Amino acid sequence: MCFDQDAKPPITPITGASYSTESMILIAEDGTEFMAYAARAGVPGSPAIVVMPDVRGLYPFYEELADRFAELGYDSIAIDYFGRTAGTEPRDGEFDFWPHVEQTTHAGLKADVGAAVAALRDSDANKSRPVFTVGFCFGGSSSWLQAAAGHGLKGVIGFYGRPTSARGDVPAPASMVAEFACPVLGLLGGDDASIPPEDVAAFEAALTGAGVSHILHTYPGAPHSFFDRKAEEFADESADAWTRVLAFIAENS
Repeated sequence: MCFDQDAKPPITPITGASYSTESMILIAEDGTEFMAYAARAGVPGSPAIVVMPDVRGLYPFYEELADRFAELGYDSIAIDYFGRTAGTEPRDGEFDFWPHVEQTTHAGLKADVGAAVAALRDSDANKSRPVFTVGFCFGGSSSWLQAAAGHGLKGVIGFYGRPTSARGDVPAPASMVAEFACPVLGLLGGDDASIPPEDVAAFEAALTGAGVSHILHTYPGAPHSFFDRKAEEFADESADAWTRVLAFIAENS
């Protein structure tokens, strides 16, 4: 489990920022329809973000995160993963997500992210805009994998993804680094039992060996899912992580 259902991004909204939002249905290249949420700043050619949720798919934390990006001028689309197995109807906190997580595939994740990238580049003014992915937990490792998916991304960002774990036909990010085509940012908790230091070190070594530009930053004492407004004791770590995300986007756009 990642965030609680009532979790909020630990980012202060920008008063008076101008952007529009909509819940939408995207269509992947295999014809699958899936839920998404778009927050658009309407700045042609500016950096844009695909937000990749944790194991529960699309829910309010990630919609609000898309809003925070849009306040800064970055069009953002938060996606759901389960269009192939759970349809496109909104879900409540009782949604039994694990059976759907287990049915996600490497090709399906790639196709869904591709549809979001295409939607962010939907006008002539945006065809060459820099696009990034940012994900959390399941979405963190999935975000890193998009570096090898051929989307023409400028960077991939993952919060507490598992770098050396495969699931079904979805490979471990560390096993795919030879195919990575953009820089990598990883933000991890030093007290996250699901991601031991040796796994982070193995990912670091693999990225270095493949010549992939990367930053893997571990916050000592921080747990899994520390990036949460309710986790007041990790407010400094969350603020630093958000600063690093924005700097990574600016430096690679």
